[in-house]
Amino acid sequence: MLRLDHVSKTYRVGAFGRGRLAAVRDVSFELRPGEVLSLIGESGSGKSTIGRMILRLLRTSGGSITYDDADIARLRGDELKEYYRRVQGVFQDPFSSYNPIFKADRVFAMIRAEFFPRVGQDEWRQRVHDALEAVSLNPADVLGKFPHQLSGGQLQRLLVARALLLDIRYFVADEIISMLDASTRIDVLNLLADLKSRGLGILFITHDLSLGNYISDTTIILRHGSIVEMGETEKVFGDARHPYTKNLLASVPHMHEKWQSNGSGPGTNGVAQPAIATPELVLIEEGHLVAAS
Repeated sequence: MLRLDHVSKTYRVGAFGRGRLAAVRDVSFELRPGEVLSLIGESGSGKSTIGRMILRLLRTSGGSITYDDADIARLRGDELKEYYRRVQGVFQDPFSSYNPIFKADRVFAMIRAEFFPRVGQDEWRQRVHDALEAVSLNPADVLGKFPHQLSGGQLQRLLVARALLLDIRYFVADEIISMLDASTRIDVLNLLADLKSRGLGILFITHDLSLGNYISDTTIILRHGSIVEMGETEKVFGDARHPYTKNLLASVPHMHEKWQSNGSGPGTNGVAQPAIATPELVLIEEGHLVAAS
């Protein structure tokens, strides 16, 4: 089990680091195998900071993060390598994870050199192909290509396949679909659901409530680095108790409605404003117009 106990993170800010900024405040939760836990909040709420502390890219300022009852801050050498064999993450911008002068599948070669130096070439090639097929990628379409030759969705799936090569147990998905188009987003979400069915615990970090509702078993709402609401996703979304959560849910636009002020919405002194002109809906597939309304 991956557990956070009263975790906090404070940054030094200002001239000579005299100021303090509390990015995460007294956060506690557990992530279990086979569970998708959504960490939801606005920008600056501490979501990504929590993910980076779990991946040991940042040190905690207080509290502890334990994996199978071992404090990850104390892991060194082979113990730390074993931790990274079990806990991996993928971040928002897939292009930032690749060196543009190398082919994208170099990320697999780096994993092999670090974790599987004794695996033969043929066996390793088969492992890579199996991992790519597990994330719905055709090896012939992505191997030997430079990052700029692949789409954002393909690059994200390559990083997920890289994690699968390590036989991971926990996966930190930090805004991994926010830069993808709508059709690719659902594919990546379904991929995460498939990983969950294999027993992986997934921390899904997002600012999009609809995405969290779609995929998660448990939801945590963050505000200013603190947990304001936590529980089963259906309960959090269906019976929100904290005013901040209620405001978030009320702000989610509905596809079947267009915004129009009725005096309670944006306006001056409660005076209704004209409805915003909405452009027609246009659907394009492979460069061709397929529908418009």
